[in-house]
Amino acid sequence: MTSVNIAVNTCKTPPLAHGRAISEDTANAAADWITLLMSGEATEDDRRRWLQWRKDQPDHELAWQHIEAVTGRFKSLPTQAAYQSLSPLAQSALAAPKRRKAIRTLLWFGAVGMTGTLATRTQTWQQTVADYRTATGEQRSLTLDDGTRITLNTASAINVRFDHKQRLVRLISGEMMITTGHAGGEARPFIIETAEGKVRALGTEFTVRQRDGSTTVTVLESKVEVTPVYASRYLLNAGKGITFTRDGLGELVSIDAQSAAWMRQQIIADNVRLADFVADLSRYRAGVMRCDPAVADLRFSGVFPLGDTDRILAMLPNTLPIQVRTRTRYWVTLEAAT
Repeated sequence: MTSVNIAVNTCKTPPLAHGRAISEDTANAAADWITLLMSGEATEDDRRRWLQWRKDQPDHELAWQHIEAVTGRFKSLPTQAAYQSLSPLAQSALAAPKRRKAIRTLLWFGAVGMTGTLATRTQTWQQTVADYRTATGEQRSLTLDDGTRITLNTASAINVRFDHKQRLVRLISGEMMITTGHAGGEARPFIIETAEGKVRALGTEFTVRQRDGSTTVTVLESKVEVTPVYASRYLLNAGKGITFTRDGLGELVSIDAQSAAWMRQQIIADNVRLADFVADLSRYRAGVMRCDPAVADLRFSGVFPLGDTDRILAMLPNTLPIQVRTRTRYWVTLEAAT
């Protein structure tokens, strides 16, 4: 069993968020919200109210960002264990005071150098508390305060941070299409931040996808500026795409209809390997989908509707000498036909 020892502040020091004192009410509210979100029982209405609470007062957002960062330090602690230690649903009559004391302690920790914790948080936690997210197979469109339109693809999550210096969207996971707004007199740069670097919009329409260890950008209109963490910036023009890591840029490619087919609820195969197609399709379907090595290199072409992955799987044996073996709805294997 994993254990975490936390030194408790026994002084009358007020709760702190990034070194600034906040009220007991704000700390207690942060405790309530983080407990609800960690429980896995939050509804969409709960999430909307949570986002509104963060906007209501600057201290609310400050407290939330800090407690979010601090809890990220305990990534070895299972979510359920953390939930049990903070949950207002615990049976003890002292549960609420204990929960608030724990949160207060975490907030007080901010006075002793709790910095740089964003990078230590697990992706699962970041997705759970993201400002906006989609489930597997779901897409969602939203309009930001400056008029920018964002469409999130399957299993995607973002955080939005606008201030007087810049407009920043952090892509935590998945993929999104961005059409930047053209607010009159807008001087703040619009930046997409990923694990590998930054993409600066230059009045444009483009997609950004967070992969495992790399980021892919495709530009449909105008241009963007791509800057890997440890490499020089690069200007990417319309009709082009590029994948980059933290250390540098990959090969420049011309984009095709497949690049944004998901926006039309389609997945396009153009002489593609079956294994690669299955890997892409699995992003839109919960569970495990495998491709037997014996049929992995089979190639085919077609346009398929993303709204029904069962239908896509049923269509493939009509084109290829394969069979779809289904153990359960969540365990599918494509193998050679017998």
